[in-house]
Amino acid sequence: MFDNIADLIDKIRLGEDSYLELKEVRFTGPKVSAPHKDSLADELAAFANSRGGVCVLGVDDTREVLGIPLERLDLVEDFVRQICLDSITPPLTPVIERLTLPSTSGEQLPVLKVDVTGSLFVHKSPGGYLHRVGSAKREMAPDYLARLFQQRSQVRIIRFDEQPVPGATLDDLADDLWQRFASPRVQDSREVLLDKLAMARSDADGALRPTITGVLMASTDPRRWLPNAFIQAVAYRGTEVLPQGDTAYQLDAQDITGPLNVQVLAACHFVRKNMQVYAIKDEGRRDLPQYDMTAVFEALVNAVAHRDYSIHGAKIRLRMFADRLELYSPGAIPNTMTVDSLPYRQAARNEAITSLLAKCQVPAADKAITGRGAMMDKRGEGVQIILDQSERLSGRRPVYRLIGDSELLLVIPAAVPPEADE
Repeated sequence: MFDNIADLIDKIRLGEDSYLELKEVRFTGPKVSAPHKDSLADELAAFANSRGGVCVLGVDDTREVLGIPLERLDLVEDFVRQICLDSITPPLTPVIERLTLPSTSGEQLPVLKVDVTGSLFVHKSPGGYLHRVGSAKREMAPDYLARLFQQRSQVRIIRFDEQPVPGATLDDLADDLWQRFASPRVQDSREVLLDKLAMARSDADGALRPTITGVLMASTDPRRWLPNAFIQAVAYRGTEVLPQGDTAYQLDAQDITGPLNVQVLAACHFVRKNMQVYAIKDEGRRDLPQYDMTAVFEALVNAVAHRDYSIHGAKIRLRMFADRLELYSPGAIPNTMTVDSLPYRQAARNEAITSLLAKCQVPAADKAITGRGAMMDKRGEGVQIILDQSERLSGRRPVYRLIGDSELLLVIPAAVPPEADE
């Protein structure tokens, strides 16, 4: 916002409003004494809870450019960054830019421009849940706050996966990734097609922007907007996680990123690479893998398709131990489903994502691993496949368990050769 310096100067001359906050910076010894950290946290969170805005540090509320000593710019930037991490929940990641602006005497003085976009989440700061009303921050009325949570978080009347992503543009979507969903018989424009696929929606200002689904399926790295939209995979040497800092027990670890279908296949390869395959020689030689890869594939597809992307700071976790595989997926079970009803019922938390995964073809080289031609079949048989094929291989049935109201855990027992069971 106000990317042109001339526009920023003109805006400062007009004074504070819904999109601009001005703050003088003062110091006491080696520390920033003004603005107070709680006050600045409130201002930045209020911008994020509204339509975004810019806070200029080094300009007072009379619109005079006072500047920040050049040697203290690092100190002030660290001060802002720490506030965004420690005093705002969930944390903010504004764009902090160093600029020079002219003072009344014409001298160019250093300032910091802190650019906050309207957020996908509702942020709490020391003053509570605040939003911007004109040039002031105000606590949100209960009904307003409830509507905002409906739009931005778990309560969702508007589906979260169809929310437009603030700051993202259609050019952030890779052409080859969104064009794979286009029918050759339909000559829609990019904008029309993306809207039909729920990969783009208009924001509050009428700008067409990628949705959550759009960035998850058609951007090369969704973490730019959803920092925890990846799979954290770790293979361990034994059967337990040892104390933090002891990495000798880790055989392999990888943060798996990219579009959701790429994440699923990369995670399948991680499991295949790190699982044991036993040679059984009772009736000629045959191989006994620890895990049925079709079941693993179904579990990973379900995880990326049905996880709750509105939970800030939560990621899918894949853990391989000597005797089991654990898959943690953020979010409670949707609607009125229970753990026991998972094999028999289906409910899509992210309908746009599941629809695109059903259209997404598995590369020929991976069909032998996955047992499928498409990423998802939408028939609701995935859980039953996971349970039946894993039990057929290992003799033990996988277990689903709900951890609190925020995470679903799947445990798949590893197969072992017959002599190891004796």
